[in-house]
Amino acid sequence: MEAAQKTNSLNQATLRVIKTAQPTSDSEFLKKCIEEKDLEIIRLRQELQTIQNSLGFKILKRLPKIDFLNKALLNSLKYAASIYRNLKPASQNLGNVELSHGYQIWISENEPTPAELQDQTKKKFNFEPKISIITPTWNTPKKCLVEMIESVTNQTYKNWELCIADGNSTSSDVLATLRQYQQKDPRIKIKFLEKNLGIAGNTNAALELVTGDFIGLLDHDDTLAPFALFEVASKINESPATLDVIYSDEDMITGENNQRFSPVFKPDFGWDTIRSHNYICHFLVIRNHIIKELRGFRTGFDGSQDYDLVLRACELSREIAHIPKVLYHWRVHPASTAGNPAAKNYAHDAGRRALQEHLDRTFGYGQASNGKATGLYQAIFHHTNWPKISIIIPSRDEAATLNTCIQTILRDDYPNFEIIILENGSKLPETFKLYESLKNDSRVRIENWTKPFSYAAINNFGAQIATGEVLLFLNNDMESLSGQNLRRMAEHAIQKETGIVGAALFYPDQTVQHAGVTLAMTGIAGHTMRNTPRGKLGYGFRLATIRNQTCVTGAALMICRDLFNHIGGFDENLAIAFNDIDLCLKVKKQGYNIVWTPYAEFIHYESKTRGAEDSPEKKIRFQNEINYFRSKWEVELNNGDPHYSPNLSSATECPMIKIKG
Repeated sequence: MEAAQKTNSLNQATLRVIKTAQPTSDSEFLKKCIEEKDLEIIRLRQELQTIQNSLGFKILKRLPKIDFLNKALLNSLKYAASIYRNLKPASQNLGNVELSHGYQIWISENEPTPAELQDQTKKKFNFEPKISIITPTWNTPKKCLVEMIESVTNQTYKNWELCIADGNSTSSDVLATLRQYQQKDPRIKIKFLEKNLGIAGNTNAALELVTGDFIGLLDHDDTLAPFALFEVASKINESPATLDVIYSDEDMITGENNQRFSPVFKPDFGWDTIRSHNYICHFLVIRNHIIKELRGFRTGFDGSQDYDLVLRACELSREIAHIPKVLYHWRVHPASTAGNPAAKNYAHDAGRRALQEHLDRTFGYGQASNGKATGLYQAIFHHTNWPKISIIIPSRDEAATLNTCIQTILRDDYPNFEIIILENGSKLPETFKLYESLKNDSRVRIENWTKPFSYAAINNFGAQIATGEVLLFLNNDMESLSGQNLRRMAEHAIQKETGIVGAALFYPDQTVQHAGVTLAMTGIAGHTMRNTPRGKLGYGFRLATIRNQTCVTGAALMICRDLFNHIGGFDENLAIAFNDIDLCLKVKKQGYNIVWTPYAEFIHYESKTRGAEDSPEKKIRFQNEINYFRSKWEVELNNGDPHYSPNLSSATECPMIKIKG
């Protein structure tokens, strides 16, 4: 009875906190609960130390037996937390580059318990690669240096070596600490240099000590998760003969108290994504012979020496794998590139030069330009021959909307294109008056489609009568926002490895309608970061970088005609829904990349001519198409989207950390 009364009292106290003020963080929320209640929660908080930075409602599985009263109090916190989480709308995360809400809970739900870490130490792999960690040091703060070294010595996987090259540190603490650990463990190898050779030179000196099969990069003030090398060894065992590059997710830690925040949950590898920014970053592991063939780091790229190495290593790699777990903790302090804008500037310039040399090696052409923010880049391709583009636009009435679409496209500076309007049942006189005026431009032609509307069938017809080498399927309710939209899409579409290109679409209120489609999001597919204000960078810079996607919308979709014909065009079993997603999956299955670019921009007035799916017949047809699509792509739907982290919730189009509780 007493426990029940205390629980009810706490529930009401936490509800008062929720009603009176929206807390800004989990810790502030807990603090307010403590202030509202009494010393009972303070006692509980002291007993459960790991509750510090979370609401703690998964802590029960990690602790010894707890009496009923404490369980009741903890359940009360869980109840309050669920209300609090629901009160924080997804829109609060729109446009954020970083996520933190719920991260401490995610850690407790996803990372190994002490017992599980102990079990990892007993695991025997079929192949137990020796992993060499290389680290350059120079006057590293002692606390950071000790924590870095011990994050390696505490690994659950034991076949490693730590190779350190010290760039002639003047700190006696650094030198004494290095010698102390060298004497403790024969796996720690240290080279004391006579002078500081810079980041690249010092790292290459550490590389000379390496005897391992794979090489991992660890900065002198960062740390590894204790299970990092175990996860790397596990991944290597999936493809021991061909896996050459491995990278993981990461987060940041504060300089003093090592508080973890801002997790970076990454997509799987994509060439267009890595050409936009070094999202691979940490934890990076590369097969020894590749680094040796590349002769390690190159001088002249300080601050982005790892980006230069990533680009060169990936060029030589047979297989590149992503481990969607946080294996690396990147320390943030004023001298780091994470915390110092001045440090970021020189690193950004070095990164752009690294990308330019990559484009020169890979294509023999291409321009590495600054992107939409420091650390982001735009790869621009200046082709000598721009193929003819056939722009295919199904339309019915809505003359003013169609005219806006056509006139803004006609202003595009692309040298060779045609517009094919597929007339499908218009009745209003202003529509045909518009058609007559458009006939004065030789780039525009109107073709009749007399059959009932089917997005798939009408566009397949348009592709058959098109004369261009490249097809752009475009809705009639689009407004082009740039005179270079066609060029910015075509520069990718005609690359041999690219299959389909999509563009950035905005609602009339200047919020995002389309920035790529994520498979299995909110059901079959969702528009990532929909409703984000235009101009935001987005989580993982998703709104500001050219990147690889699994799918893009058919409202503005570009594909080479030969490839379109090869895969059989749009599937006419999907008359209205998901035919664009189906097309992308067919192209991807053939081994081609899907690219989304933020540098081609349209306003999308959203299906004005087709009408809503609100009649009984339309609802039945829509459900039938859902069932057909699910049966056709069941495996892909179950596997999830490789270009969207499994650590992010698929239940919402706004990036949110996936919480099980």
